[in-house]
Amino acid sequence: MPDHASGSNDTGCPSPDTAPDRPVPPPSGLLEALHAVQSKHGYVPRAQALQVSRKMGIPLARIFEVLTFYSFFRLEKPGKIRIAVCLGTSCHLQGGRELLAALEEMLGVRAGEATPDGLFQLDVVRCLGCCGRSPVLQINEKIYSQVATADLPAILQAHTAAAAAAEGDG
Repeated sequence: MPDHASGSNDTGCPSPDTAPDRPVPPPSGLLEALHAVQSKHGYVPRAQALQVSRKMGIPLARIFEVLTFYSFFRLEKPGKIRIAVCLGTSCHLQGGRELLAALEEMLGVRAGEATPDGLFQLDVVRCLGCCGRSPVLQINEKIYSQVATADLPAILQAHTAAAAAAEGDG
């Protein structure tokens, strides 16, 4: 028999009358802890999520609810060179989709994935704030504007060479 006074029923689950009508915010400090982990590793490895769970006394399932709810968090290691293709309205109308398709073909990955060698990460963003110079893409911290698909091989080669040089210096 349901216990309407306590808001639960014989299954132990909240009744529809008492269930929250909006998402329950994460426990205090959890977002900051997860941001710190991602800042250090570039993503949130499962082992680090487990450490956060233990240290904060929060079930691992709740940690992953938060990680998968917020699109900012990554659960897989990103590529070293991060490519963000703008698909905001202006970029979309000026060829952003074509840039994305060309990059997917050239790199052999889809948006949201890293190349198997871990060198490139291909992502989509909704706006980079350069609408007057569309289509635009960002590679690491550098913005490229009015990009044509014909420009992509040289742009990728420059970043590949820079990454190889940095690897040699390290």
